[in-house]
Amino acid sequence: MRNEVTKLDTSTRLAYERTFLAHERTLMAWVRTSSSLITFGFSIYKFFQLERGAGKEFPTTQVIGPSRFAMILIIIGFVSLVLATIQHRHQLKLLKIAYENIPVSTAGIVAGLISVLGLGAILAVIFRL
Repeated sequence: MRNEVTKLDTSTRLAYERTFLAHERTLMAWVRTSSSLITFGFSIYKFFQLERGAGKEFPTTQVIGPSRFAMILIIIGFVSLVLATIQHRHQLKLLKIAYENIPVSTAGIVAGLISVLGLGAILAVIFRL
């Protein structure tokens, strides 16, 4: 039973903290990659939207046009961030079983905020804002 408080030695405690920080760094790398995909996709969408507004026409014989390509990039960024966040939460739950003093995940909070940004970009492209 875990009712008794177990005192960990310093090296074990530091090992758990290093593992936590490694998970944080990994999620932040996913945040960086996902936000790049989301913003690049949205930039492509807005660029071609502005070009169309200026009267320029683009070939319609393309399999994937600029809008669809932008949407694909945004969706890949959003989905990859959601999957990375789920994996991160799962790893922290496993770590919390062995070491109860896990701090709040700052990377998880940032990932949530970037996910909202990605969802907003998807909705903006869908509703052509």
